[in-house]
Amino acid sequence: MERFELPEDPLAADLDQFIERHHLTERGRALDRAPGFPRPEFEAMGAAGWLGLTTPPGFGGRGLPVARAGVLLHRLGYRSGTIFSKLSLQPEFCSVLREVGSERLIDQWFRPLVAGRRLVGNQITEPGAGSDANAIGLSARRGEGGYQLSGEKSEIAFALEADAAIVYGQVQDGPTGVSTFLVPQDGAGIVRRAVGTDLGERWQQRGSVTYSNAPVPTEARLGEEGRGFSYVRSELTRERALLAAIYLGVARASWVETVTHVGERSAFGRPLSANQAVAFPLVEDGADLDAAWLYVQRTLGRLDDGEEAEGQAAQAKSMATRVALRVLDHAIQFHGGHGYSNDLPFEQRWRDVRSGAIAHGSTEIMDLVAARKLWPRRPPT
Repeated sequence: MERFELPEDPLAADLDQFIERHHLTERGRALDRAPGFPRPEFEAMGAAGWLGLTTPPGFGGRGLPVARAGVLLHRLGYRSGTIFSKLSLQPEFCSVLREVGSERLIDQWFRPLVAGRRLVGNQITEPGAGSDANAIGLSARRGEGGYQLSGEKSEIAFALEADAAIVYGQVQDGPTGVSTFLVPQDGAGIVRRAVGTDLGERWQQRGSVTYSNAPVPTEARLGEEGRGFSYVRSELTRERALLAAIYLGVARASWVETVTHVGERSAFGRPLSANQAVAFPLVEDGADLDAAWLYVQRTLGRLDDGEEAEGQAAQAKSMATRVALRVLDHAIQFHGGHGYSNDLPFEQRWRDVRSGAIAHGSTEIMDLVAARKLWPRRPPT
């Protein structure tokens, strides 16, 4: 089998040096065993320009095309797992702040986020509202000089660590639709709690945030009332396609390691690769990884060309997650009992990638988004 080569980019060598200099591969493993937010690495990534790859230079980013960002994130996932590749995407997850926030909010929060000096999170999910955004119950009651927020957000990444968060809620007696606010997390009426331990991506230390008449000034609202999800829609499309690139990078690393292992490991007097039950699934996995990567590249290219690609981005994430989890499962299986242990990285990679079928739109919702592009809704005749 031909040796696999990572997709190249002019910044690839610089990225590889950064990964090695800051020991990101080892840090990713350590953060699974002792979860915590990697502030030193976050700050280093910001200082070196690895946060906000697609963010315009005027806001502190590199301003790369989405397709180039996908290649670099794929490489980062391949070499260090999901942690630092997703951390690199954090400004992308907060692009609504850059796009519709005031200049003061951008200077206070977004530019420092890209520089690695402040962490801004997102708060959408609630105990009774996940994929169904219309069920969001957090209320924003108008008052003198602004709003008062009341409600609970759950399954929140960086619940204890975020310096501020983009919070989604319903304005009472306001226009239909969700509104968006930038809320510092050390304010009055805000209680943050850690909740349990997740299956994977433990470094995010997800938890809950409760608002009890928490005051938020009018200027902290992002854009117009009721238009929160219209703003975040294009952000979700980009980030889903870029997440797909990350998951495929993580899976490709495991595939390469497994192909090497089964070619060297002997059982019953011959290499494991001589057994069709081992060889054929790995051949299929290699082809599926190639096919999924081509689909992701095409989707990223469409985004760079300004084409509508919401359905393709949804399917890119769905396909990449599905393929990656199967590849990672085979890596565990074909390394035997050792593969099942945490001595090897495969079980952690599987646990970390497993969130991809839920976060940023579940697989079922991704399929629904794609289906609506095939059969658009029409008014009844």
